[in-house]
Parts: sequence; structure tokens; C-alpha cells
Amino acid sequence: MLTNKRILVVGGAGFIGSNLIEHLVEHNSVVSIDNYSTGKINNHVKGAEYRAGNAKDIGLIAKDDLFDIVFHLGEYSRVESSLSEIDKVLEYNLYSIFPVVQYVKSKGAKLIYSGSSTKFGDNGANKHASPYAWTKSINTEFIKNFADWYGLNYAIVYFYNAYGNKEISEGSYSTLVAKYINICSSGAEALPVVTPGTQLRNFTHVSDIVSALDLVAEKGSGDDFGIGSDQSYSVLDVVAMFGKKVEWLQERQGNRLTAELKTEKTKALGWSPVESLKKYIEKNMP
Repeated sequence: MLTNKRILVVGGAGFIGSNLIEHLVEHNSVVSIDNYSTGKINNHVKGAEYRAGNAKDIGLIAKDDLFDIVFHLGEYSRVESSLSEIDKVLEYNLYSIFPVVQYVKSKGAKLIYSGSSTKFGDNGANKHASPYAWTKSINTEFIKNFADWYGLNYAIVYFYNAYGNKEISEGSYSTLVAKYINICSSGAEALPVVTPGTQLRNFTHVSDIVSALDLVAEKGSGDDFGIGSDQSYSVLDVVAMFGKKVEWLQERQGNRLTAELKTEKTKALGWSPVESLKKYIEKNMP
């Protein structure tokens, strides 16, 4: 467990970032940088310091600070909407990675970068299926190459369909579990499912993700630290857990069918997921 560290969380007011800060702040000094495109002031955690700004400006925002660890969770993170918002994807992802890596290197810190499990989707073909998947894949390659060229202490993690406290439940950036809970709260009898509905996902509770992030930051080095639940469910399986009918939607570009679960390296550090999607849905059903 990380203790007495100086930690910077890029994207610290977002879903995963705020849960991470909540976990870290009791035993560490924590600063957040967030542009609040999806992050919320309501996600602020007492005891952490918050600064508004974009990741690409990290050198100005945190110029005079020293950090032991920098978690970079502050990139554009939606697959389907990235096809209509490529300008934001390039700005937040592709154009920001070098300033972040350069900053981490200059401070002698360790970088924990959140890659995307879309990179492993459909036997690797999915990394070209959307601007989001492509930029995330490119960024992981850049980090590894930069480390070979210039030296960099880093670890790359991959989240698998996070759900849990502070998940976005409305709008184009909403995620499946929170969106379904929100729809059910209105009394709806059916839940929207993108065709074919057999898409498999390893839904992972944010508390399991946070515990893995802590462990990888402390002990991990290099690439391929997947953070995902062992159990996979199709979208239709999830609808059945809610006990609802299906409202079919047209198939969407970039929507992968499968993604290889790569958790061996994370588990080798001593991590294992403990939370259950079924129990979470039962507990949070309106």
C-alpha cells in the first residue's frame, strides 16, 4: 500500500480518479489536475488539492512541484462518441501524452498510465476501430519507446469496463451499469442494447481497480497490467440481471465483441478482484 508519497492524479475529479484519490489521500499527499470535461467538482475528496487545466499543460500547472508517482487517468475515454468527437480525442489523448511523459521524466517520478482494453478487442483488430482505441494504443507504444530511448519508470494498466460509485449515469459519456440503473429508476420496462447484444465484457468494480492501481504503482513495472474481473458477461446477461426486456438498437461502429483478459501480471503482484456485478446490481436496483 502506498504511504507517504507525493502523488499527482491527472483526471482526479473523474470516476476512477476520484475513487483513487479517496483511497490514497489518507496516507499520502495528493494533487489532482482535471479539465472537468467529464470530471465533477462534486467528486472532490477532502484533503486533496485540485487544480483546473488540461493534461498537455501539466508542465505549467505543476511546474514547481515534486512527485513520486503520477497517475495519468485524464484522457478521453468513450469509444462510440469518439467517432464524432475526434478533435477532442486528439487533443486530450494524442497531443497530451508527450507533455505528460516529459514532465514525469523531468521530475524523476513514476508514471502509471491507463491504457485501454480496447487494444485487445477482437484479437487486436479493435485498436483501429475508433479514434479512442487508436490513440490509446498509440500512446502505450509511445510510452514504451520513450522509456527505451530516454529511460522512464512506468507501468501501463488496462481497465475492463469499470462500474461503481461515481460512475457517469447520463449522457453520451455514461457507462452501461450506471445508465441501466438510472433508466430503471424511471420505471422503464426495457433497457437499450446495441445489436447483437452478445458483446462480452469483464465488468470490474472500481474498488477492485483502485486496489490494483495502488499495487501496480508500488510494485509494477512495464506493460500489460490488466485490471479486470475473471467473470465475463454479455450485455444481454446484464439486462437479465436487471430483469428487464430488451430495446434493440442498431449495431454501432467501434463496438467490439470480445477483448482478451490479460490480468496475469497484475495477479502476480498479489491482486485479485473480489466484487460481484450480480450482487452490485441487486443492491442498487431502484
